[in-house]
Amino acid sequence: MRKWISFPHSEGTTSKQAHADFPEDGIYEREVGREGFFGPASHFHHQHAPTGWSNWEGDLKPRCFDLNKLSTAAPESPWQVPMILENAQCKMRIWHCNETMKYLVRNADGDDLLFVHEGEAELFTDYGHMHIVKGDYVVIPRNTNWRLELEAPVFLLMIEATNSAYQLPEKGLVGNHAIFDPACLDVPKINDSFKAQYSENEWSVHVKRHSKTSVITYPFNPLDAIGWHGDLSVVRINWRDIRPLMSHRYHLPPSAHTTFVANGFVVCTFVPRPIESDPGALKVPFYHNNDDYDEVLFYHEGDFFSRDNIDRGMITFHPAGFTHGPHPKAFQAGLEYKKKFTDEVAVMIDTRNELFVGDAAHQVENPEYVYSWKAEK
Repeated sequence: MRKWISFPHSEGTTSKQAHADFPEDGIYEREVGREGFFGPASHFHHQHAPTGWSNWEGDLKPRCFDLNKLSTAAPESPWQVPMILENAQCKMRIWHCNETMKYLVRNADGDDLLFVHEGEAELFTDYGHMHIVKGDYVVIPRNTNWRLELEAPVFLLMIEATNSAYQLPEKGLVGNHAIFDPACLDVPKINDSFKAQYSENEWSVHVKRHSKTSVITYPFNPLDAIGWHGDLSVVRINWRDIRPLMSHRYHLPPSAHTTFVANGFVVCTFVPRPIESDPGALKVPFYHNNDDYDEVLFYHEGDFFSRDNIDRGMITFHPAGFTHGPHPKAFQAGLEYKKKFTDEVAVMIDTRNELFVGDAAHQVENPEYVYSWKAEK
C-alpha cells in the first residue's frame, strides 16, 4: 500500500484556486502535476512566462513535424508505412492510401485507431461494411481483417494500442451520456454492399505480428460472414458527435476531453466550444509541466488558438519534463478575450512512457519550433 505525500500549503502571494482570479496583473501561472492531470499538483505564479527561454541545447525540447511534407507515394500496405512516433504501448503512423486495397490486412499486435484526416472510403471488415469520411475515428479490434475501397484518396492518422485494447473513459459525475452518447457509435453492417463482395476468388491477408508481416492466402474472400452477435466490433464515431465538457468559469484540463483510453496512453479530442467568459477565468491552456506524460497533438482543422504558425496536418510533440503552454500572441489574445469561440479540431495522444521519433518525422521537422515562444520585440 502507498499514498501520495499530501499536505496542501500556500506560500507567498497566490490565487485562491487554480486557473482563476490571479492575485496580480501581469503574472503567469504554471501547474506542476503528477499522473497527468489526476495526481497531486502545485501552482506557481511567475513574473515571467515559463516558456521565455532564449536558448536550448539537447534533445528534451518541443518539436513540430509537418506531415504534409511527407511523400504521398506511400506503400500499398499500412504495415509498410514508417513510424512517426512510437513506444512499447503506442505506435503512430501516417498513411496516404491512394488506391483501393487489393488484399486484406490484420493487426495481430494490438487494436488500431484510424482517424480520417482527409478522404472518403468504403471500409470492409469481418463485421461488415461501413462508409467512412473525413473526421471519423474508427476503432479496429486486434486481429480484425479489413480493407478500404476508396471514394477519394485517404490521409489516415493510425494509432496502434500495442498489445492492448481501446476502451471508453470513465465519465464519473457527468454520467454515461456526457461528451458523446454511446448511441452515437456506429458498427459495420452486413448489407448489400458487404454481400456483393463475397467471392470464391483467391484473396490474401497481410498479418502484422511483432512488426513483421506474414501473408495468408485463401481460395475465397475471408470476409464471408452472414451474421454475427456479441459486444466486440469495429466502431466509428465522428468528431462532430463529440459535445465537449466546459465551464464558463474555469479552464478544464485536457483530460476532460478524453475520447479513448488504452494501456499506457489516452486519446483526447479538442473540438469547437465557447471560450470561458468569466472575467477571472483563464481563457487559454495553462502553462504546465506534465512530468509523467509525453504529449502529442495532431492538428486536423481550424484556427489553433493556443499556437502560432501551425497548420492542419502538422504534429507537435512535447516530451515530459519541461514547461509548455500557449504562444505569446495566444496568451495576450486570451487576456484581451478577443475570441469568444474556438474553432479548432485536434487529436491529442498522451503517453505514460517515452516516445521515440521515427526517421520519417525527422525528415519533416521544423527545427525552429523550440523558439516559437519568443515574444516579438
